[in-house]
Amino acid sequence: MPRFESYRNSFPNARLTRSENGVLEVRFHTDGGKLIFNGHTHEQFVSLFHQIGSDPDNRVVILTGSGDAFMDSISSEGFDFFSPRGYDKIFREGKKVLMNILDIEVPMITALNGPVLLHSEYALLTDIILATPETVFQDKPHFEFGIVPGDGMHMLWPEVIGSVRGRYFLLTRQVLDAQTAKEWGVVNEIVPAARLLARAHEIADAIAALPPLTSSYTRIATTQRLRRIVDEGVGYGLALEGISAADVARSTAANG
Repeated sequence: MPRFESYRNSFPNARLTRSENGVLEVRFHTDGGKLIFNGHTHEQFVSLFHQIGSDPDNRVVILTGSGDAFMDSISSEGFDFFSPRGYDKIFREGKKVLMNILDIEVPMITALNGPVLLHSEYALLTDIILATPETVFQDKPHFEFGIVPGDGMHMLWPEVIGSVRGRYFLLTRQVLDAQTAKEWGVVNEIVPAARLLARAHEIADAIAALPPLTSSYTRIATTQRLRRIVDEGVGYGLALEGISAADVARSTAANG
């Protein structure tokens, strides 16, 4: 089993700090500023969540971002959507990363420090979601690239906000503000930006004070439905995303 010192500095796009009571803070970043998601972080986060979930000394996990956004920028660097081998890598990583989040068998808190325009499914797999007034949700990049949002968005948003709302959110690229997200059950609390991490740690410290098996088994018990949803649907969704990517590649080649 890994110990914290063996992996804490292993991830260029995640700054890891852990308090004495086992509260692990994971801050996504690129060169110390807000995260620019790309194919390299896609691969990196598979291992990141696996290492976190394999460390028995982690008692609570807080995910947050850097700068003025949780995750709002994406680059095509490191991605290959348009060849079978390239998409096979995306397919395998896309399935594994969500299950690795669910395999973190301690309570998880997401502290959304700003907009979440991609990979909001990471947050939806955690147990408590805090936002700032500046936080907005949108699934921005899939339709911009011309591909299906099949990486978990297609399952988890309808699950959280309802089938009709969820499909509308994805198909129209709806921008969901923090207050509406709270009313619809996506966000638990809206906290001023200056207080966001302090509030996340307050909640985490209270959970960490519980008996370890109690907090861990509560996470396990309350995520069984999410496990079934992810296990049944993410592979199919990613396959459809890959077919749509192949069609984009064909159209691009024909018009080039």
